[in-house]
Amino acid sequence: MPYKKFLKDFWIIGLANFLASIKVFIILPALTQTLGVHAYGVWSQVMVTFSLLIPLLTLGLPFSLVRFLSAEKDKRKIQEGIYSVMFLVLFIGLIACIFLIIFANRILSFLETKELGLVVIFAAIILIGSLNNIFLNVFRALEENKKYSIIIFIQGCAEAGLISGAVLLGYGLSGAVLSFLIVQLIIFGIMAAAIFKKIGIKFPIFSEIKKYLSFGLPTIPGNLAFWIVQSSDRYLIGHFLGVTFVGYYSPGYIVASALMIFLFPFSFILPPLLSRLYDSGDIDAVKIYLKYSFKYFLIVAIPFVFGATILSRQILTIFSTPEIASEGHLIVAIIALGILFFGGRIIAYQVLVFTKKTKVGAIIWIFAALVNLCLNFIFIPSYGIIGAALTTLIAFFIAFALTIWYSSRYFTFRIDWLSIIKSIFASIVMFLVISSLHFSSNMVNLMATIIIGTISYILVLFFLRVFSRKEIVFLKRIFDSSEN
Repeated sequence: MPYKKFLKDFWIIGLANFLASIKVFIILPALTQTLGVHAYGVWSQVMVTFSLLIPLLTLGLPFSLVRFLSAEKDKRKIQEGIYSVMFLVLFIGLIACIFLIIFANRILSFLETKELGLVVIFAAIILIGSLNNIFLNVFRALEENKKYSIIIFIQGCAEAGLISGAVLLGYGLSGAVLSFLIVQLIIFGIMAAAIFKKIGIKFPIFSEIKKYLSFGLPTIPGNLAFWIVQSSDRYLIGHFLGVTFVGYYSPGYIVASALMIFLFPFSFILPPLLSRLYDSGDIDAVKIYLKYSFKYFLIVAIPFVFGATILSRQILTIFSTPEIASEGHLIVAIIALGILFFGGRIIAYQVLVFTKKTKVGAIIWIFAALVNLCLNFIFIPSYGIIGAALTTLIAFFIAFALTIWYSSRYFTFRIDWLSIIKSIFASIVMFLVISSLHFSSNMVNLMATIIIGTISYILVLFFLRVFSRKEIVFLKRIFDSSEN
């Protein structure tokens, strides 16, 4: 039963990603409360630059692996695809390292720091991180979801332990960045050993690389545009307001991005799964997966936005500092709403993936990025970090609306609008329940508030019959079959 495997993989990937994501709430207080807002701003800029360079240096090839290897059975073609991509990315990564070291002084000036070692360590991170991105997508393409889940869990635990440990032991920002490199090296070793064992070692002749590049390269403008929408605001805040304000802005963005935990299983599992089903002609199954993915993501995302709106100040006070909470609590609600639209866009975008219309997706992101960039130059000087958050929200909404419209031209699936309306109503009830509680900024009260709010939301959902009887029976059948 394909639905059984989907549900099993969804929970495996989702749980592993959730556990790995807890690292953020360990690293965040360690950095902000020990090193201060300015140093955290520098750390944020380093991580944002990492997220920019990795997709650029890998040339969209990780996504090509997912698209073309998910249905491939010939071991020789699998070897050729993986190793040709790996060697090409290794070559490009080495060139990038050289350029980073050459322009070290300019990079340090941008980061507002004089720690030269940061640039050298960062250059090594970029090289290893590029290869890790390839290897992770190999597991994804081959649907080795258990191995992938174990790896990201190990990575999350290692980052939480080593980075926070280095900071608390007094090794400062350089120690934190070096710890990040060490984790990348550990994960590289684990993945390389697993992949070499599974497919063997082969020197490529690059016979498949043209096909891979023709699919992957058009995604680069889209990836760059996505980075502009998601992360360039950190650069522009640093330019207009200073790195310290990046330190005020980033924690709120991180808290809001916790919604990505629920989105990640969909974005991970759906591309290879739907591509395989679409290529085999099972159109009805594709429509079912898209319909329920959209519904279940929004059922989680909508109350998250409401909860983030009312609890943002308390969460930031606990996990960062009162100063950051005061300056950045409004960021959480705005960005959370933006990520809700981004999640809807991710699910609709699968249509453009399996119909091989990735160029359309790239054009959409480019347009959204241009709007975001122009608005940032206007909003940030006038409205500060709130302006940056608003432009991000606008860009995510534009990308969502255009993706829905364009994807419907190539493939249609049903959206359960009634369930969305019921979820909004249930979230309003939850919001009112939480508002009536007198909570203080400590972990016990925060968790109690979240639990009470969640229970109230779920009860209203069942009262409104958001889940049909047929749906419940279907899910029960899957769970029962997975236990046998």
